[in-house]
Amino acid sequence: MNTAKLKSVMVLHGDTHASLAQGLGMCRRTLSSKINEKGSEFTRSEIIRIKERYALSAKEVEGIFFAP
Repeated sequence: MNTAKLKSVMVLHGDTHASLAQGLGMCRRTLSSKINEKGSEFTRSEIIRIKERYALSAKEVEGIFFAP
C-alpha cells in the first residue's frame, strides 16, 4: 500500500483520519492502523467506498492500495 498517496488524497479532499473513519463506519484507531499497515488490510468494500468518496480512477486505486 502507498500510504503517502492515500494521505495526500485525504488532504486534497479536506479529510482527516476521524472524518474518513466516520465515513467508512469505523473508529479512527482502526482506520489509522489500516493506513499505517499495523492492523488488518482494507477490505474490498472499504476500498470501493474510498474510491467513490474521492472519485478515484481504477489506476489511482491500484497505485494506492496495490502498490508494492
